[in-house]
Amino acid sequence: MTIEPKKRTEILKAIKKLVLAHHINVGGIDYAAWTGRVEERTPELLNADLPGFEAGIRQLLTELKTSHTVFYHSLPKELLPQHTINASLRDVPLNGVHKWMFLDVFEGGPAHVAGIRPGDILDTLDGTACMPPATPYFAIGQTHTLGVCKRGAANRNEIAIEVPKRKGTKQRPPIVEPKSPIHTKIGSNIGLLKIPYFPGAMGMGFANALDAAVDDLKQQGCARLIIDLRGNIGGSLGFARLASYMCPGQIAIGHSLTPRRLRDGYDSEALPRVPMPQSRPELLITLTRFAFRDKSVMLLTQGLGAQPFHNRIVVLVNEWTNSAAEMVANFAAENGLATIVGQKTRGNVLGAANFKVGGGYWLRLPVFGWFTSKGRSLEGNGVDPDVLVEVSPDALAAGQDNQMTRAIEIVNAAQ
Repeated sequence: MTIEPKKRTEILKAIKKLVLAHHINVGGIDYAAWTGRVEERTPELLNADLPGFEAGIRQLLTELKTSHTVFYHSLPKELLPQHTINASLRDVPLNGVHKWMFLDVFEGGPAHVAGIRPGDILDTLDGTACMPPATPYFAIGQTHTLGVCKRGAANRNEIAIEVPKRKGTKQRPPIVEPKSPIHTKIGSNIGLLKIPYFPGAMGMGFANALDAAVDDLKQQGCARLIIDLRGNIGGSLGFARLASYMCPGQIAIGHSLTPRRLRDGYDSEALPRVPMPQSRPELLITLTRFAFRDKSVMLLTQGLGAQPFHNRIVVLVNEWTNSAAEMVANFAAENGLATIVGQKTRGNVLGAANFKVGGGYWLRLPVFGWFTSKGRSLEGNGVDPDVLVEVSPDALAAGQDNQMTRAIEIVNAAQ
């Protein structure tokens, strides 16, 4: 594929226009200086080879200093493993060198189906050695061959993984969505909710699936709850349903801000207080209410009433817990509704939309900010756990999850 200079010029013009119109400037960027750098580098971008053109645009976007800022093709070839094979990686030392270890492997995803498990080591990708800090990327709609070995083992298995084709939308880039939620019972009375993603444009389908999962756990007598958000890639408004199960009444989760409201200044107490809609008719009413007005709001829980697991909840997080999952974790921590266990979250907490920019390319851009109910920005900051538990690579390789073990101890000790 080639992109002629005329089309490249159109793409660059579209990107500049979209950034100036929609980008949420939480990093305090000087847009005049940024657009000046775009102009300065344009001759180089027009004459670069295609990989150089794409890399140059991505570099310019990193200078906006926000997460959720991505330049990609409709059939992208450089997506993170959690967005393609449904697995995250961690840099670990092994025999004097650094290797990529599989950390989160989402149930039912391509990596899990292929037999990969947490603790396995990624040695090669398509015949090329894989070593940190270079991130291994995967392509939508292609088959990759992974050289995978067990930690400490000499033999390596060649595993072919087919990444399904996916089509992006304005709300979602072309990613392979993990199965979510997944629930099970642990021991006599602990319910486990694994939530690697909040699917759907508005989260209504996820909310219904979560209701069914929680009802099933309650019918099985679960009076304690572990919510596993490790590796969660973010998603939609469905996170508010999960937050609503943590408290009986309607309380503030946090507030969203449009670029204009952030620029002009605001009083969080004066923002409209809006609970997540519980049905499609309520959703339509809410959408109509904000169709022609600023969409900055204070989001509230839904008031689902008392639950048998209240005051006995643990939330598991790690360095790959992203976006909407961080909103949930912070809400639980800020209001003392759960004990947060694991490691500090990613700090990627903005709302984004996707825009076509020509030539088959899209721009993913953060279009609203998110602040906690106390007014703190999680972007670039993340959520610190109440109980820090470093993951043990040796334990993972042996099929043991030391973070989950600690979560079980804590939830069992809750009165």
